[in-house]
Amino acid sequence: MTMPSNDQLNNLMTKAKEMQDQMKSIQSKIANIKVTGEAGGGLVKVIMKGNHSVESVEISPTLMGEEPDMLEDLVAAAINSAAAKVEKQTKEEMLQLAKDMNLPENFGM
Repeated sequence: MTMPSNDQLNNLMTKAKEMQDQMKSIQSKIANIKVTGEAGGGLVKVIMKGNHSVESVEISPTLMGEEPDMLEDLVAAAINSAAAKVEKQTKEEMLQLAKDMNLPENFGM
């Protein structure tokens, strides 16, 4: 087995640093995305950031007289809808990063 040359090691380290920088950039971009999850035909809306923190919840005034169980279910459904959208966008960003770096599509997943 032959040892890699210093040039090969330096090239590998440079590529690793580039990949790390691109990964940080993608993570920052993902953390700043905002998606809207909806339930009940838009009667409940949740805005969620890419880090899965819920920024706001909007409930139509027409639901205020409804049973708490129904309202709770709609809020949960809207949160789940937003979380699914965050996951989808995260996957899309990671696939694009892999493509940009000429990595296999399933790299790291």
